Formats: sequence, structure tokens, C-alpha cells
Amino acid sequence: MLSVSPAPLRSTSLMRFALASLLRHPTRLTRVALMGLSCILAAPAAHAEGRVRIAEQFGIVYLLLNVVRDQQLIEQEGRKLGVDVKVDWARLSGGAAINDALLSGAIDVAGAGVGPLITVWDRTYGRQNVRGVASLGSLPYYLVSNDPKIRTIADFTEKDRIALPAVGVSVQSRVLQYASARLWGDSAFDRLDKWTQTMSHPDAAAAIIAGGTEITGHFGTPPFQEQELAANPRAHIVLDSYEVLGGPSSATVLYATEKFRNDNPKTYRAFVLALARAADFVKRQPDAAADTYLRVNQSKTDKKLLVSLITDPKVNFSITPQNTLGLAQFMQRVGAVRHKPTSWKDYFFDEPALGQGS
Repeated sequence: MLSVSPAPLRSTSLMRFALASLLRHPTRLTRVALMGLSCILAAPAAHAEGRVRIAEQFGIVYLLLNVVRDQQLIEQEGRKLGVDVKVDWARLSGGAAINDALLSGAIDVAGAGVGPLITVWDRTYGRQNVRGVASLGSLPYYLVSNDPKIRTIADFTEKDRIALPAVGVSVQSRVLQYASARLWGDSAFDRLDKWTQTMSHPDAAAAIIAGGTEITGHFGTPPFQEQELAANPRAHIVLDSYEVLGGPSSATVLYATEKFRNDNPKTYRAFVLALARAADFVKRQPDAAADTYLRVNQSKTDKKLLVSLITDPKVNFSITPQNTLGLAQFMQRVGAVRHKPTSWKDYFFDEPALGQGS
């Protein structure tokens, strides 16, 4: 799923990616969208220092990007470094779509879970050399079910479907595999994959809240998982990502190709500094940060719920990667990726602002 943000999209490659997405997934709005895209597909493509195209997804895990966008922090930091940075924003759903956009050259910076990062790091090893830019924070992800009979992942059957952003790729999918391996052994890590279904968080949350569909589980992200628990009395937590991963861990990260970083050192630096400023803002002003989320996403989510999430002791909006190596090594152990990382620095760029990650 792709939605074009209010900010103008200047990239021909991104337009073509969006066009392909619309053709693959037509809706009643497709004709209108195609008309708009066709008007700018002929624009000449140009990319140089001073421009960055960023793709995000859904949920409060992208709050730092919301703040960066709302306050134009990249542009501010760029001016300090002597470069006028132009920023393009796009929204996609699922790590697979994000990775495709990055590798096709449609975007410069991808926002997705640790699972998609490890997948594309391994896939581009020795070539494009995609690595992490920063974490967007540590937040627990919950697998929520609206079926009272489902209390553990062992209770799911062929009659059930578990919605998540991208089957076999998203961090939710990888955490579910990790939990399956712990329960049934590494050889059965993908035992539940056949009952998972790719679906955007908003659509999955609506299904869990309404009930009456084959979607009986949703491995989601804040605030959608909290909305499900609040709106449907039958909804309950089946799995907590923190429990699977052994503690707080970076839920969502940003990553880019080595070429983008090398060709755009000032733009890259401005982006990282902007993220650090956004993290500081969220910690100091959670109420204002909640307003930012509502404004940027044009969301009707209850503000009190957002503030409670931002200030939850289990949540840490930090750009420092936390507890990512275990999942990365698990993915290599079960053959999901070929290269075995020995440190988080293997799949993150060397950036002093990230501090002591893990």
C-alpha cells in the first residue's frame, strides 16, 4: 500500500514505483491517482547533494520522523552545514515494499523494522551495501487476538489468519518466527507462516476491532495495538516482542545505501542530527510530540492514549540501536540470511551520534 504525502514528490523513479503499485493494487481512486502521476512522470530525474527522499510507514514508531518533518529539522541542520536540503516524503506499507523502493532507487532512506533491514543488508552485501542509519526507538510490539480461545501462539489453527505488515519480511514476522523456534525448535521456525497475511496496520486493526473475519490475530505496532485492546473487550495480548527478544529492543530503524551516504555526506549528516534533535524534543515535550503525530498524520487517535504511549517507561525514543543483534543472528541461524553478523555495527553505518548500540 502506498500513499503519496502532501509534500511534493520530485523523483521520477518514485513516481514510477507508485504507478506500478497502483496498477498492482487498483482502487476506485486509481484513475485519479494515475492522472496526477502521469503529469509529473516526464519531469527530468536529478539527484545530488542537498536532497533526500524518505519512506515511512504507519504508527507512532515513526514519531521521530513526524517531528523532523513538522519542524523541518533536516532543512535547518542542512543550512548549518551550508547545504539547502530538499526533502521528499512517501508512505508505504510493509518491509518488502520499502526494500523494493530502496533498491529500485525510488527512495534514499527507508523506514522499517529490524527484520527488513537485516534482509536487505544481507541481500546487498558487497554491492549496494545497505546499512542502518539510526533507530527510531524501542517500543513493544504485541500480537493481539480477538479469539478468547487463543492464549498462546500454539493455539492458532488453519482457520485463523495473523495479519502483519509483510509476510516473511517484516519485523513482526521475524519475531513470530523467533517465538516459534523457541517453542518448537529452529527447524520449525516458519511453522506459522502459512497462517500469516500481509495487511496494513490500519486495516488489520479495523478487522480485530470489528471481529467476524478470518483475521483473528494482528501482530501490530503502537497505537494500533492499544486501540484494539481498548475497543474490543475480547482482544488480548498473545505475544509481546520484548519477551521474545529478551528485553527492550529497537522496533523500527532507518537505512540507506552506502552510495547515498558517500555521495551526500552533508545531507546525511543533517539527517542524523535532525533525528537526534527530534528524539530530544519527544523526551522533553511528550504533549507537544503527541500533537505533532496527530497533525502530521491527520489522525483522530485519542491524544491521551498517545501521551501515555510516549511516556510509557517501556518506550524509549532514541536513535541508538538497542538489542538488535539477537534477532539478526537468529535469522542467519535458520537460513533466512546468509551472512552472520557479529556486532550491530556490521549492519549499521559508523556514526558517532548513535552511541553505544547493541
